[in-house]
Amino acid sequence: MKVLVLNSGSSSIKYQLFRSEDWTAIASGMVARIGETEGEMRLEWLDADGVMQRDQNDLAVPSHQEGIDFIVETLQSHGVLGDVSELSAIGHRVVHGGPHFKHPVIVDADVLAELHEVIPLAPLHNPGHLAGIEVSRKHFPSVPSVVVFDTAFHQTMPPTAYRYAIPEYLYTEHRIRRYGFHGTSHHYVAKRAAELLDKPLEQCNLITMHLGNGASASAIRNGRCVDTSMGLTPLEGLMMGTRCGDMDPAVPIYLSKHLGLNAEAIDHMLNRQSGLLGICGVNDMREVVRLAERGNERAELALGMMTHRLKKYIGAYYAELGAVDAIVFTGGIGENSAEVRAGACAGLEALGIELDAAANAGRADEAGLCISTAESRVQLWVIPTNEELEIAQQTLATVERKRR
Repeated sequence: MKVLVLNSGSSSIKYQLFRSEDWTAIASGMVARIGETEGEMRLEWLDADGVMQRDQNDLAVPSHQEGIDFIVETLQSHGVLGDVSELSAIGHRVVHGGPHFKHPVIVDADVLAELHEVIPLAPLHNPGHLAGIEVSRKHFPSVPSVVVFDTAFHQTMPPTAYRYAIPEYLYTEHRIRRYGFHGTSHHYVAKRAAELLDKPLEQCNLITMHLGNGASASAIRNGRCVDTSMGLTPLEGLMMGTRCGDMDPAVPIYLSKHLGLNAEAIDHMLNRQSGLLGICGVNDMREVVRLAERGNERAELALGMMTHRLKKYIGAYYAELGAVDAIVFTGGIGENSAEVRAGACAGLEALGIELDAAANAGRADEAGLCISTAESRVQLWVIPTNEELEIAQQTLATVERKRR
């Protein structure tokens, strides 16, 4: 049997098809620029001989309906998906589940209604997710759809971690609190870390760092998230590619009063023009490192600011957990930037965090890469994330629990 994973955005649909017997990704692709005059459709799939094949078309995709149609027709035409009866379930990534969804759920009318209710918490993401869910349910009425939330893994945080020190009614009436994101990735690498540590996840204390253009850290005690860096939105926390991360909340007020910027302009500045981009003019960490190595002072500052934030969160979460088995780096930057990992761990030897420079210069494969010294009390790991696989496995597990 097979599990299809859909990540539907406002103008794109990313997808992967997994064979559930061994969790091999037998196809993946994207439908992009939905609603524009010229779309883009890409597919990679394993043929009958196990060789990866590729196909691409540039055709208009008027709506999500046509996008889903293309995905199914292409998978079937290349022999990757036969009859729809081969599908055990369809898993949907949803960025924001609000305060109620703590686990993946099978989609029904009540779930759809609640997803519509939390649109104000993620207005850029959830409408696209909903479009994909609703279209796929019409296309596959006999196949259960499951939603897996980026926020769900963080729902084990205590109120001391997720509440903001603001008037009570803003929490009770408007749901303003810390939710956290990248939860699917944090959960996946936490489970992999437990395997590598040869301990049950329920006995592991971990600090996981998902570092990409968006970046977040999580503190995990006994396998459960107790704190995370992102908040009501993905803007809070670490310095990112184009997002500012933590800052004085009076800054937007200052920008409004003294620069005359409205809410939309401030939102655009803090989400799209800040972070690495705001400091040194580029948001690709590879380019930041290249510029810093050539002596570019702004790039050196951007790199230093980012690793400074990482170190602060490691220290804070270490204090919160009391004892740490491992720190895990994942995401595009976490997996590929030795410079960022080294900067984040520099000077933390007193905490039992000792980086092996030679190991850190290596590249992690799917099995993971240990970059700590043999003497380090805290193990340091680079573990490639696989959010789509995590979604697929949670999707099938949710459907199977329902059938019991």
